[in-house]
Amino acid sequence: MLAYAVDLVTKIVAVSTLEGLEPVRALGGLVYLQLIRNGGAAFSLATGMTWVLAVVAAAVVVAIIWLAGRLRSVGWAIGLGLVLAGALGNLTDRIFRAPSPFQGHVIDFISVFKPNGGAWPIFNVADSCICIGGVLIVLFSLLGKDYDGRSTKDSKKGPENEVKAEDAR
Repeated sequence: MLAYAVDLVTKIVAVSTLEGLEPVRALGGLVYLQLIRNGGAAFSLATGMTWVLAVVAAAVVVAIIWLAGRLRSVGWAIGLGLVLAGALGNLTDRIFRAPSPFQGHVIDFISVFKPNGGAWPIFNVADSCICIGGVLIVLFSLLGKDYDGRSTKDSKKGPENEVKAEDAR
Protein backbone atom coordinates (compact mmCIF):
# COMPACT_ATOMS: atom_id res chain seq x y z
CA MET A 1 0.00 0.00 0.00
CA LEU A 2 3.07 2.21 -0.02
CA ALA A 3 2.60 2.88 -3.74
CA TYR A 4 -1.05 3.86 -3.14
CA ALA A 5 0.00 6.26 -0.37
CA VAL A 6 2.72 7.79 -2.58
CA ASP A 7 0.14 8.30 -5.34
CA LEU A 8 -2.32 10.00 -2.98
CA VAL A 9 0.30 12.25 -1.40
CA THR A 10 1.83 13.30 -4.73
CA LYS A 11 -1.61 14.17 -6.10
CA ILE A 12 -2.42 16.26 -3.03
CA VAL A 13 0.91 18.09 -3.37
CA ALA A 14 0.40 18.57 -7.13
CA VAL A 15 -3.07 20.06 -6.65
CA SER A 16 -1.92 22.37 -3.85
CA THR A 17 1.24 23.62 -5.57
CA LEU A 18 0.72 23.43 -9.35
CA GLU A 19 -2.83 24.76 -9.77
CA GLY A 20 -2.87 27.59 -12.31
CA LEU A 21 0.88 27.52 -12.98
CA GLU A 22 2.77 27.05 -16.21
CA PRO A 23 4.68 23.76 -16.43
CA VAL A 24 7.54 23.64 -13.92
CA ARG A 25 10.81 22.42 -15.46
CA ALA A 26 12.69 19.83 -13.36
CA LEU A 27 15.77 17.66 -13.79
CA GLY A 28 17.12 19.81 -16.59
CA GLY A 29 14.01 19.45 -18.72
CA LEU A 30 13.75 15.68 -18.37
CA VAL A 31 10.53 16.18 -16.40
CA TYR A 32 7.93 18.93 -16.35
CA LEU A 33 5.38 19.17 -13.56
CA GLN A 34 1.97 20.50 -14.48
CA LEU A 35 -1.54 19.88 -13.25
CA ILE A 36 -4.01 18.24 -15.62
CA ARG A 37 -7.43 16.89 -14.69
CA ASN A 38 -8.08 13.88 -16.91
CA GLY A 39 -11.67 12.71 -17.40
CA GLY A 40 -10.58 9.86 -19.68
CA ALA A 41 -8.14 6.99 -19.67
CA ALA A 42 -4.51 6.90 -20.76
CA PHE A 43 -3.72 8.75 -23.99
CA SER A 44 -7.04 10.65 -23.55
CA LEU A 45 -9.03 7.58 -24.55
CA ALA A 46 -12.62 7.15 -23.35
CA THR A 47 -13.05 10.81 -22.45
CA GLY A 48 -16.56 11.26 -21.11
CA MET A 49 -16.80 7.62 -20.02
CA THR A 50 -15.43 8.15 -16.53
CA TRP A 51 -18.08 5.99 -14.86
CA VAL A 52 -17.17 3.05 -17.14
CA LEU A 53 -13.50 3.47 -16.25
CA ALA A 54 -14.45 3.54 -12.55
CA VAL A 55 -16.39 0.28 -12.92
CA VAL A 56 -13.48 -1.36 -14.77
CA ALA A 57 -11.01 -0.19 -12.09
CA ALA A 58 -13.30 -1.52 -9.35
CA ALA A 59 -13.49 -4.89 -11.15
CA VAL A 60 -9.68 -5.01 -11.38
CA VAL A 61 -9.39 -4.27 -7.66
CA VAL A 62 -11.89 -7.02 -6.78
CA ALA A 63 -10.16 -9.54 -9.08
CA ILE A 64 -6.73 -8.86 -7.58
CA ILE A 65 -8.04 -9.10 -4.02
CA TRP A 66 -9.77 -12.38 -4.92
CA LEU A 67 -6.53 -13.75 -6.40
CA ALA A 68 -4.34 -12.53 -3.53
CA GLY A 69 -5.01 -15.56 -1.34
CA ARG A 70 -3.65 -17.88 -4.03
CA LEU A 71 -0.42 -15.94 -4.64
CA ARG A 72 2.75 -17.89 -3.88
CA SER A 73 5.12 -15.93 -6.12
CA VAL A 74 6.88 -12.84 -4.80
CA GLY A 75 7.26 -11.45 -8.33
CA TRP A 76 3.57 -11.86 -9.09
CA ALA A 77 2.69 -10.36 -5.70
CA ILE A 78 4.77 -7.28 -6.45
CA GLY A 79 3.35 -6.95 -9.97
CA LEU A 80 -0.26 -7.38 -8.87
CA GLY A 81 0.35 -5.14 -5.84
CA LEU A 82 1.52 -2.34 -8.12
CA VAL A 83 -1.47 -2.79 -10.45
CA LEU A 84 -3.76 -2.80 -7.40
CA ALA A 85 -2.18 0.39 -6.02
CA GLY A 86 -2.50 2.13 -9.38
CA ALA A 87 -6.07 1.03 -9.93
CA LEU A 88 -7.02 2.15 -6.41
CA GLY A 89 -5.23 5.49 -6.86
CA ASN A 90 -7.06 6.38 -10.05
CA LEU A 91 -10.34 4.90 -8.77
CA THR A 92 -10.08 7.12 -5.68
CA ASP A 93 -9.85 10.16 -7.97
CA ARG A 94 -12.81 9.00 -10.08
CA ILE A 95 -14.98 8.48 -6.99
CA PHE A 96 -14.02 11.47 -4.84
CA ARG A 97 -12.83 14.28 -7.12
CA ALA A 98 -14.82 16.89 -9.04
CA PRO A 99 -17.06 17.15 -10.88
CA SER A 100 -19.05 14.41 -9.07
CA PRO A 101 -18.82 10.89 -7.62
CA PHE A 102 -17.94 8.31 -10.29
CA GLN A 103 -17.40 11.22 -12.71
CA GLY A 104 -14.24 12.55 -11.06
CA HIS A 105 -11.21 13.49 -13.08
CA VAL A 106 -7.86 11.83 -12.40
CA ILE A 107 -5.01 14.12 -11.35
CA ASP A 108 -2.09 13.84 -13.79
CA PHE A 109 1.02 15.97 -13.29
CA ILE A 110 4.16 14.39 -14.81
CA SER A 111 5.20 15.25 -18.36
CA VAL A 112 8.48 13.79 -19.62
CA PHE A 113 10.92 15.42 -22.06
CA LYS A 114 8.54 18.25 -23.07
CA PRO A 115 5.81 20.23 -21.31
CA ASN A 116 2.12 19.75 -22.09
CA GLY A 117 2.57 16.09 -22.93
CA GLY A 118 4.49 17.01 -26.07
CA ALA A 119 6.62 13.85 -26.07
CA TRP A 120 4.51 11.48 -23.96
CA PRO A 121 1.07 11.80 -22.36
CA ILE A 122 0.98 13.41 -18.92
CA PHE A 123 0.65 10.80 -16.18
CA ASN A 124 0.78 10.20 -12.42
CA VAL A 125 2.27 7.71 -9.94
CA ALA A 126 -0.76 5.40 -10.22
CA ASP A 127 -0.31 5.17 -13.98
CA SER A 128 3.37 4.30 -13.47
CA CYS A 129 2.43 1.59 -10.96
CA ILE A 130 -0.05 0.04 -13.41
CA CYS A 131 2.54 0.02 -16.21
CA ILE A 132 5.41 -1.36 -14.11
CA GLY A 133 3.15 -3.97 -12.50
CA GLY A 134 1.81 -5.00 -15.91
CA VAL A 135 5.34 -5.37 -17.28
CA LEU A 136 6.32 -7.54 -14.30
CA ILE A 137 3.27 -9.78 -14.78
CA VAL A 138 4.00 -10.21 -18.49
CA LEU A 139 7.67 -10.89 -17.74
CA PHE A 140 6.88 -13.59 -15.19
CA SER A 141 4.34 -15.12 -17.57
CA LEU A 142 6.92 -15.22 -20.37
CA LEU A 143 9.44 -16.79 -17.99
CA GLY A 144 6.91 -19.51 -17.18
CA LYS A 145 6.37 -18.47 -13.57
CA ASP A 146 2.78 -18.84 -12.42
CA TYR A 147 1.09 -16.73 -9.73
CA ASP A 148 0.85 -19.75 -7.42
CA GLY A 149 4.60 -20.30 -7.48
CA ARG A 150 4.62 -23.16 -9.97
CA SER A 151 6.63 -23.09 -13.12
CA THR A 152 4.33 -23.50 -16.09
CA LYS A 153 7.25 -24.92 -18.09
CA ASP A 154 7.62 -27.78 -15.60
CA SER A 155 3.91 -28.54 -15.53
CA LYS A 156 3.59 -28.93 -19.31
CA LYS A 157 3.56 -32.60 -20.10
CA GLY A 158 4.63 -33.74 -23.49
CA PRO A 159 4.96 -37.32 -24.75
CA GLU A 160 8.52 -37.49 -23.44
CA ASN A 161 7.32 -36.65 -19.90
CA GLU A 162 4.41 -39.05 -19.76
CA VAL A 163 4.67 -42.10 -17.55
CA LYS A 164 3.01 -45.22 -18.89
CA ALA A 165 0.66 -46.95 -16.50
CA GLU A 166 2.61 -50.20 -16.63
CA ASP A 167 5.93 -48.38 -15.99
CA ALA A 168 4.49 -46.76 -12.90
CA ARG A 169 3.82 -50.17 -11.24
